[in-house]
Amino acid sequence: MRAPDFVRDRAKYLRRNMTEPEKRLWTRLREGAAGMRFRRQHPNGPYVLDFYCPSAKLAIEVDGAGHDRAGDERRTKWLAGEGIRVLRFTAAEIEERPAVVLAKIAQAAPPSTA
Repeated sequence: MRAPDFVRDRAKYLRRNMTEPEKRLWTRLREGAAGMRFRRQHPNGPYVLDFYCPSAKLAIEVDGAGHDRAGDERRTKWLAGEGIRVLRFTAAEIEERPAVVLAKIAQAAPPSTA
């Protein structure tokens, strides 16, 4: 589903103003550490996903202090309806155990059919 203009504008803003944990995770994802290609601050329908791998239909969300649990549940439910799986990590997990986070992301990838 194509995102409305205001959601795409918000995604552009968020790409320019990523949090420190998002920047750290993006650096590792961009280097291919999880073995998949991701987009950052990707608009999808009414939401902006922190990181999204289209080939795996996998969204990665970084939960900081300002995350709304009820809103997160609505988002996850809506994305599931679109066939997108969501993995959530706290900012602390990314800061303290980045290798564990990347291993969990790599495990969530569907097996290769090649």
